[in-house]
Amino acid sequence: MTGDFQPQKAQLIMTLRGMGILDSRVLAALESVPRELFVPPALRHHSYENSSLPIAFDQTISQPYVVARMTEALKLGGRELVLEIGCGSGYQSAILSHLCRRVYSMERVRPLLVDAENRLRDLRISNISFRFGDGSKGWPEAAPFDRIILTCGCDKIPEILLQQLKIGGIMVAPEGHGKAQSLVVVTRHETGFERVTLMPVTFVPLIEGE
Repeated sequence: MTGDFQPQKAQLIMTLRGMGILDSRVLAALESVPRELFVPPALRHHSYENSSLPIAFDQTISQPYVVARMTEALKLGGRELVLEIGCGSGYQSAILSHLCRRVYSMERVRPLLVDAENRLRDLRISNISFRFGDGSKGWPEAAPFDRIILTCGCDKIPEILLQQLKIGGIMVAPEGHGKAQSLVVVTRHETGFERVTLMPVTFVPLIEGE
């Protein structure tokens, strides 16, 4: 099945290069993960378009450029422990699994989490741990993390997540109200947090509470 999409996948990688994604490891991860397995069957012919697509429960699979840009901003070297808030279809988790030591992925919608876990198991990806729960509270038992990525928008990054980031660690998250969101990169230093804004984005909201 995957081979049928090779021309579209090659074109997407060229498009991402043209848009400034230059990290060869990130591009290789996008090339190796079959995005068509993470989208609804009726939309598989759109798998390698550079656009977000709807999945179940009013959630989305992010635009490949946004996935690549967020992943690149994490500056992964291969040994990191990464917390992902918002597993969704599991696509971002799969990309991260190729680039770090272990991914800890949280999801608030249980059927999505079950489907993602099964999908990633079928792909024989074994360095991802899953948890159903409120992502705004993070995963304290596994903290601190080298990297944290949020694939859902929040008005303000929860303080508890910032505190689960190691000194020297990097967080990438969409922050802002409604559609007025910005992708921010937060680096934790001994003396506090440094914030850099990358670009405007639109993500589904972080679901907090039980």
